Amino acid sequence: MTTLQSLQLSGRANALRACQLFSGLPQEGVLSIAGFVVPRLLEKEETLFREGERCDGFYVVQSGAIKVHRVNAMGKEQVISVFRAGQSFAEAALVSEGGYPADACAIEPSSVLRVPKADFTELLRAQPELAFRMLASMSQHLRGLVGLLDDLKLKDVESRLAHWLLKKCPKPPGTAPVELKLRQTKRVLAAELGTASETLSRTLAKFRDRDLIQVNGNTITVIDPSRLDELLRWNLGENLRKSQNS
Repeated sequence: MTTLQSLQLSGRANALRACQLFSGLPQEGVLSIAGFVVPRLLEKEETLFREGERCDGFYVVQSGAIKVHRVNAMGKEQVISVFRAGQSFAEAALVSEGGYPADACAIEPSSVLRVPKADFTELLRAQPELAFRMLASMSQHLRGLVGLLDDLKLKDVESRLAHWLLKKCPKPPGTAPVELKLRQTKRVLAAELGTASETLSRTLAKFRDRDLIQVNGNTITVIDPSRLDELLRWNLGENLRKSQNS
């Protein structure tokens, strides 16, 4: 093995070790997996796989960010999740006869490792404890989907944005300002909230005009989380009253 190959193998092993799925494996086990993973570099907006394509493995993000999303018949995109370095995704497709259940593309220049289905299935037979790790990882993804469904129950964008911001703040909401760094573009955030970029911009401006937030580049400061929490609670109560009267 050349020096370059050794460095590449070491880099892949480090990326796998940073992933919860493989973090507790012994060194030789991680190196074994690193030996058969398939690296891929993606440019921004480049597609990794599309919904329905044959599943040939799952992925670990080495660097960058991968957006998993679906597009409905009307062409509206709903972001399911954004995965970053140290996270794995599409594990469920390994045990499904169908293809990938959603699209995946890079939202910034990214590097991923594909863990081939056949090789990993053989490894599971030899190391059954990995199956339990897979269940834990898939359980995390499921909790994320449940959270997404809860968010989408909030019918108005104002409530969705308030809820999203509050989830990033300490609990219970206090009065001290909280600074939040956006790790995604506002376009991706808008898709996560199930709205258009223009609507998100208007809602951010509305919050800013009401002294609920300050926006500086990719930083949003929630000036008083308790006030934002009051707004969300009022909105939820108002929506409930409207549904009861309809």
